[in-house]
Amino acid sequence: MTKIDLELPDSLAREAEAAGLLSSRAVARLLREEMRRAAARRLLEGAARATAAGSAPLSMAEIQREVNAVRKARRSGARKVM
Repeated sequence: MTKIDLELPDSLAREAEAAGLLSSRAVARLLREEMRRAAARRLLEGAARATAAGSAPLSMAEIQREVNAVRKARRSGARKVM
């Protein structure tokens, strides 16, 4: 476990505490949600760049091959697939 010390404006800290958002569980949930949103934004930005570059969409078979390759790499302990 990692311990984090934060400095927040007093009013924000009071509001967050009253809303139950300063517990370890709540902060972890908020961080996970934000990381998912950030990943989705990156995905959409990449899709927009691919579209702008004139890339053709992948077929379902191509998508499945990519998914299978990532799963295989994860099972084998590989760090990055590209």
